[in-house]
Amino acid sequence: MDFSSFAQSRKSVRGFQKKTIPKAVVDEIISVAKWAPSSYNTQTWRVHAVTGEALDKIREGNTNNTLAGKPHQRDFPYKEDYEGEHRRRQIDVAIQLFEAMGIARDDKEKRMDWMLRGFRQFDAPVSLVLTYDKHLEPAAISQFSLGSLAYGIVLAAWERGIGCVINGQGIMQSDVVHEHANIPDDESIMICIAMGYPDDSFAANDVRSTRAANQDFVRYVGFE
Repeated sequence: MDFSSFAQSRKSVRGFQKKTIPKAVVDEIISVAKWAPSSYNTQTWRVHAVTGEALDKIREGNTNNTLAGKPHQRDFPYKEDYEGEHRRRQIDVAIQLFEAMGIARDDKEKRMDWMLRGFRQFDAPVSLVLTYDKHLEPAAISQFSLGSLAYGIVLAAWERGIGCVINGQGIMQSDVVHEHANIPDDESIMICIAMGYPDDSFAANDVRSTRAANQDFVRYVGFE
């Protein structure tokens, strides 16, 4: 398969088999992804690969704190109150997922269950927590580099039959993640990537999000 077809074949996976991913395979994925570009080749990323009891404790703490009404805690300022076309796209993919899972708009129980799946990192067997050094704040350039690495990770995983979803809900209680993944306080947690072998019987895994047409976000200047 050529790269164009391969890149377009990738999709987010939110249902996983109860099958471990060997450490060697995770390391191989990261070894491929680390060739992602970074500003001045600074490679400001750090990766904490978490599984087993530590990941279970993160799921538990993240979920319990959220249900108890504890405010979300992130390591850097962020805004996810999307507006306009960005909000529309967010709603569109939510509709796709809810329709696939048979979740009605007024079914509060199923909607809550879906939300909690996100806070549990969709029960994936492995979570890669991406961080950068706090002294780099304000860290827009470092965050760009981590985004490059994240795309490399999901592509390298997909090539090996492993699905991923880039997941912000799973690290919404960053103090919990710091504690159980033993992440130093001088590192800022940016995002996590939940990964595992796809469960083909999980309906949401059939969902493929759409992409805007180029003319909606690209300007060409100086071209014939």
